[in-house]
Amino acid sequence: MIVLFTDFGTSGPYTGQLRAVLAREAPGVAVIELVSDAPPFSPKALAYLLAALATAFPPDAVFLCVVDPGVGGPRPPVVAEANGQLFVGPGNGLFEMVLRRGAAPHLWEIAWRPGILTSSFHGRDLFAPVAARLATGAEVPRAARAPDGARRPDWPDDLAEIVYLDHFGNAMTGLRAAQLPAGAVLVAGGRRLARADTFSSVPEGAAFWYENANGLAELAVNLGSAAERLRLKIGDPVAVTG
Repeated sequence: MIVLFTDFGTSGPYTGQLRAVLAREAPGVAVIELVSDAPPFSPKALAYLLAALATAFPPDAVFLCVVDPGVGGPRPPVVAEANGQLFVGPGNGLFEMVLRRGAAPHLWEIAWRPGILTSSFHGRDLFAPVAARLATGAEVPRAARAPDGARRPDWPDDLAEIVYLDHFGNAMTGLRAAQLPAGAVLVAGGRRLARADTFSSVPEGAAFWYENANGLAELAVNLGSAAERLRLKIGDPVAVTG
């Protein structure tokens, strides 16, 4: 399967244009739209979200990831390999956590170029054809050298920030819940949030944090919106206290 992970939004032509290329180049391969409303221009935040979400997919999945504020610039086009999965997209740090946490990690620069490569839509012109080729078992030429600047060794193993706000107003952090100390209290939006097992564990309207289905610490309000109640936005800090 090919898994789409983009910041294109839920309207406009861009996701449809990706799918058209995939239908032409990899007919019959399932295409899953995992995330289309990723926070725009935020490869750092989304590196942590992508690593958490990818674990639910099979080892042979090909991820087509387009969060590319530097499109047309010097950032390299890359393929990351980890846990048997392939990730196609810009070398801007988006695959840092996938590589850091995954088994048998490898990163290589794409040497292939299409006949027409626009300066502003590498997702359609370059990354989608490469993802289709990988999903169908075709070879993709690699650059002889390692890609420059595609890794971010200075980024922390867990990110104490809001990385995604869902439709319900729940706020995912870049913190893996399993790495937090027992009894941890998270502080965000000026509020201290204790841990609960799930929404029904707290009264209606109460704010709390819990381990979400993807292993991340998530801030929530029972039958309400944590984003509204705590006035949260992408990149807001989350402190960990006892």
